[in-house]
Amino acid sequence: MGIGLVIAVMAMVSAGIVECYRLKYAKHGTSSLSIFWQVPQYALVGASEVFMYVGQLEFFNAQTPEGLKSFGSALCMTSISLGNYVSSIIVSIVMKISTQDHMPGWIPGNLNRGHLDRFFFLLAALTSLDLIAYIAVSKWFKNIQTECKHDEDDKIGNLIKV
Repeated sequence: MGIGLVIAVMAMVSAGIVECYRLKYAKHGTSSLSIFWQVPQYALVGASEVFMYVGQLEFFNAQTPEGLKSFGSALCMTSISLGNYVSSIIVSIVMKISTQDHMPGWIPGNLNRGHLDRFFFLLAALTSLDLIAYIAVSKWFKNIQTECKHDEDDKIGNLIKV
């Protein structure tokens, strides 16, 4: 999951840099910048999600007892959906703060008048804070060893055979 967070930071920085260039070339209403400039950031976001979602699912499955694996998977999906709600809240907060004093805001209807680059850099900073929190919690966390009942039966059976 840590690798996914590092890649997510790189993706948001990449998106911010591309947006800076897009704004530079969009002086007259339309940008001459090719859409293929967005390929690296989308590839990075995809790679980040693979590391994050697979890592989360593995974590939840490894830390739940055998009879509660589906509950662990449900908790994993719940955490992902809560993250989507938090993302919506962040967008709403940024819009409310950045549109004060009759300014167009960072994410206006016409992106050429806004500063979507600042939003991407904000997301990179927030993801960096998330990475720091992840590292701190992962150092503090003690892994729970869940053993399957079949493993215990095999150990007892092997002792009887000896």
